[in-house]
Amino acid sequence: MKKRKLGNSNIEVAPLMFGGNIFGWTVDEKTSFKLLDAFMGGGFDFIDTADVYSAWAPGNKGGESEVIIGKWMKARNNRSKVILATKVGHDLVPEMKGLSKKNIHLAVDASLKRLQTDYIDLYQSHKDDLTVSVEETHEAYSELIRAGKVRVIGASNFTAPRLSESLAASERKHLPGYQCLQPLYNLYDRQDYEAELEAVCEKNNLGVIPYFSLGSGFLTGKYRTTADLAKYPRGSRVEKYMNDRGMAILKALDQVSAAKHCTVAQVAVAWVIARPSITAPIASATTLEQLEGLMGATRVQLDSESMKLLNSASQLS
Repeated sequence: MKKRKLGNSNIEVAPLMFGGNIFGWTVDEKTSFKLLDAFMGGGFDFIDTADVYSAWAPGNKGGESEVIIGKWMKARNNRSKVILATKVGHDLVPEMKGLSKKNIHLAVDASLKRLQTDYIDLYQSHKDDLTVSVEETHEAYSELIRAGKVRVIGASNFTAPRLSESLAASERKHLPGYQCLQPLYNLYDRQDYEAELEAVCEKNNLGVIPYFSLGSGFLTGKYRTTADLAKYPRGSRVEKYMNDRGMAILKALDQVSAAKHCTVAQVAVAWVIARPSITAPIASATTLEQLEGLMGATRVQLDSESMKLLNSASQLS
């Protein structure tokens, strides 16, 4: 499998990233281990999580995903084979939020403990923090890198102006800069990334690891009517896609998947992978069957006519 370089770093990754937000939420520890084993067994190595995953689930407080991944890496003794990404800066608890130097140091140590490791390959600002100077944030990251706790850093959910400001400040102050961006991006959600962020990423040679590559499941094709929304845990997140444009995208996905003899989900992920600025889309699976499908998406080659059809169906009117 041909790997892709992550930004300007020396890290190379497979073209698909496993989204760990489901661990401790929609899948339990035993199933999580099976999924991670299958992912690594398929030749993939890039795993995404965050300290806040999955605080939104009843009974959870955050950190559940990191704990499960940490237990799995220890049980398999495979830390050196995993490219591990986690995040800081979301509202975990009242006293731990944002991108201040104090919180970043507290958060990284907590994440390292849960993950049962002494370093994180990719440490990301989960969301922007307008209350803290970008210089302070990057100074904190510089300290973590010097201490060997973090290899490289990235940003998630940043606007193009703020991402540009952060990159400029880190260069001006000779501090470590972001090597990648984690934006919302898929066949339906194109506007925010393509309008401004894509140009910033290409100009600065940033890696791009988009989340919700399957639109919270909508782009798998399992949501065809509003009645389908109640059948799945993520149904409430999908309602916004149930419109004429969404149905047109599903129709195009159906056409391409039939022609390529693959699933709708595989075509949706393959489209993201085929975009020139993308390093590795993030996608989750709750069953081994779903995961096999996702991994198979990396082998789907979309020709120019297929890309044209999908782009046309998903263009904003």
